Amino acid sequence: MIALSGFASLFLFLVPLLVQLSCAQSSGTLNFLTYNVAGLPEFLSDNGVPGDKTTNARTIGSKLAERAYDVVHMQEDFNYHAYIYETDDHEFRTPTTGGVPFGSGLNTIANYNWTLFKQVKWNRCFLNEADCLTPKGFSVMRLQLGNGVEIDFYNLHGDAGSEEGDIDARSSGTNQLLSYIQANSAGRAVVVAGDTNDRYTNTGRSIDRLIDAGFTDSWVDLIRDGALPAAGTTSLACAVPAASAECETVDKVL
Repeated sequence: MIALSGFASLFLFLVPLLVQLSCAQSSGTLNFLTYNVAGLPEFLSDNGVPGDKTTNARTIGSKLAERAYDVVHMQEDFNYHAYIYETDDHEFRTPTTGGVPFGSGLNTIANYNWTLFKQVKWNRCFLNEADCLTPKGFSVMRLQLGNGVEIDFYNLHGDAGSEEGDIDARSSGTNQLLSYIQANSAGRAVVVAGDTNDRYTNTGRSIDRLIDAGFTDSWVDLIRDGALPAAGTTSLACAVPAASAECETVDKVL
């Protein structure tokens, strides 16, 4: 596994990431962003922010281009996908799998090409937050950074909600993801990122299993000096906009 340094805020903006690799190139820097772009149809969710979704999607695309991130994982990139791609200028992009209810909402744009790309649907979902409405799950790509450097990037969107069925579905998803990584990325540099719909303070959390498997959470490492929030304690949820990096989002980079 590799250790990443990052900071997530309302815009899920991450500082440059330090990548330690066992390969031809021993170290380097990478700018990475994970961002739930909230692309559900407007009649289902207006996101509670000013402006129409088409205009806001174009703004997202232009900001991604302006900040020139090396890699961007997106979740809920559904019905406004074309407007994000219209104003973004990254050379390499995953094709959309469609809007609701056909697509996964998972897309990646990058300054580097990849040799492997696959999307995997969760084995379980729970109905109460419309999680079964789309084929949610995770994607994996083997990014080619040059000089013999390869990183397996995983992009995920976990089951939402706090009912027992949601907790069970997220737990199942975490186990499914870890099994897939073990079978397909063992011994390789791996980044796992996305909207986990989980927090460390959740009583029924399962994201800590990624830590147990050897991953390092960038927020825990940088902001909390490696100390995980205790399960069952008061939520550290961020306000909108986030006042500081001390709060916890469900968006993770490991």
